[in-house]
Amino acid sequence: MPRMIYDYTKSVLERVSFDPILFAKELKKAVKNLLPYEIEQLRKWLQFFTNEHPELKDCLSVVS
Repeated sequence: MPRMIYDYTKSVLERVSFDPILFAKELKKAVKNLLPYEIEQLRKWLQFFTNEHPELKDCLSVVS
């Protein structure tokens, strides 16, 4: 079940990546709902994802 939440979180973040403010908001919600190891996975995914979307780099501080 937790894997489904992690995958859903990534899906939501991809869909809102057009708006950095909304992206940060959804990312903050995700950090509250995910388990510690999932947050670490999300951090790694975000590093990859923000390479393609540099306008979202500031949001990395949410999971740091």
